Amino acid sequence: MTKELRFTPRLFDFLRELKANNRREWFDPNKQRYIDDVRDPLLAFIAAFGPRLGDIGPHLVADPKRSMFRIYRDTRFSKDKTPYKTVASAFFFHQDAGKEGAGVYLHLEPEGCFLGIGSWHPDPATRTKISDAIAKKTDAWRDAVSDREFRKLFKMEGDSLAKLPKQYDLQHPFAEDLKRKDFIIVSYFSERQACAKDFIDRVDHLTQIAAPYLGFIIKAVGLKW
Repeated sequence: MTKELRFTPRLFDFLRELKANNRREWFDPNKQRYIDDVRDPLLAFIAAFGPRLGDIGPHLVADPKRSMFRIYRDTRFSKDKTPYKTVASAFFFHQDAGKEGAGVYLHLEPEGCFLGIGSWHPDPATRTKISDAIAKKTDAWRDAVSDREFRKLFKMEGDSLAKLPKQYDLQHPFAEDLKRKDFIIVSYFSERQACAKDFIDRVDHLTQIAAPYLGFIIKAVGLKW
């Protein structure tokens, strides 16, 4: 990212103000701020991260046209009728799975920035494929989640089943992972870190550390890694 297009505190200033004024009457006269301080820097990040991501996983996609989430909310089936999202976010996905599959998710929000990697809310069939792979390929899963730096930088998050599915051994060394409904790891960072000139290096490093984990999940659902 160039110095001019890297994230700045103005991104978070805009999102804070938007949260307090989430209506078209405020957004329309401030739309150029959104373009200059949020949209364009995020598009620049996606474009710059693409080659790096390709070195990590050649089937992962960083596409400015598809990776960035729109700021406009779909309110058709929601009780919350506020028209705009108050976060800036992007998803780097597998070319054969799209945004419904596993990937790398960047979330920029005032006092809530993080990188999430893995599979969030997979459908039951996909969840079972991943847990079956963990059950059968125990050593590979251990290698994916036991690295010291991995455990230092990432935290497992998401929902789990109340009980271990009957097809799995209660004594399995990763019984808790076999109960997971979400296979997502998260690394948090501050607004200041997001605005630093080396932020893309931070995201690159985190993604490299998490590559064995993401690769395990992607291969578990039958996709190329």
